[in-house]
Amino acid sequence: MEKIAWVTDSTAFLDVMLTNHPDVYSIPMNVYFDGEEYLDGVTLSLEDFYTKLISSPIPPKTSQPSVGAFVELYNKLAESYDRIISVHLSSHLSGTVSSSMQAKDLVEIPVHTVDSKVISFPISAMVKRGIEHYESGSTLEETLDLLNDLSDKCDIYVLIGSLEQLHRSGRMSGVQKLLGSILQIKPIIRIEDGKLSVFEKVRTEKKALSKILGYLEEANANSTIKELFVLCGTNVEQANELVEDLRRKYPHIPINSYPLATSVAVHAGVDTLGISWYNE
Repeated sequence: MEKIAWVTDSTAFLDVMLTNHPDVYSIPMNVYFDGEEYLDGVTLSLEDFYTKLISSPIPPKTSQPSVGAFVELYNKLAESYDRIISVHLSSHLSGTVSSSMQAKDLVEIPVHTVDSKVISFPISAMVKRGIEHYESGSTLEETLDLLNDLSDKCDIYVLIGSLEQLHRSGRMSGVQKLLGSILQIKPIIRIEDGKLSVFEKVRTEKKALSKILGYLEEANANSTIKELFVLCGTNVEQANELVEDLRRKYPHIPINSYPLATSVAVHAGVDTLGISWYNE
């Protein structure tokens, strides 16, 4: 069996299993605040990011790791591994997949880049499934087929925490923001085929969350859900309460909460809540 290095990016929150796995590596995204450049998770923690997000008068920006950064990492990994599987943030939301694919042609070690078509912890969940599949004796081809199959089976619904931040990031016009604030509109964002879009606009947060839970109930009736991911910003307590509610309703499904990626927080704000799962 070949020795494989697994690479993802800092938009994927690494849990204890991935953090402690000797063959998992994460490449940081670039974050820009007030003319300063930071490396996500390296020179800028998630806590510092949210502090700056609230206080900065200029909306932050993010950008993918450079081709050179990927080449440097891949060349280093080539010293200890036979090949690399690199799983990244949706190509519709970032150029990270493209940077990895360009770097592939500049290194000697074989690199397989996978477009996850998702964001945040669902990327990590995909990496975990790939590792478990390969380490259980599956071939490289079977493992890559699994990853590409999973990329088309993920549902992600995000309840926006801040119309102000959505407006600042360019995702909502001033008129929409004003009307949304007056009418207490809560946009539900969906990631579909790797693209982020306002799926539905609902009056009040309670109704919006009820809508998302309705989508989950329908999915659970029509497919097998092996794990549920609750995604959150700084509203950890709210996320934990939702986790407990979901565990009571779906006791057979593992359910945990995870921080949203900075690339989502740039658009969604601090009190954003999301629910995600793979339909299998």
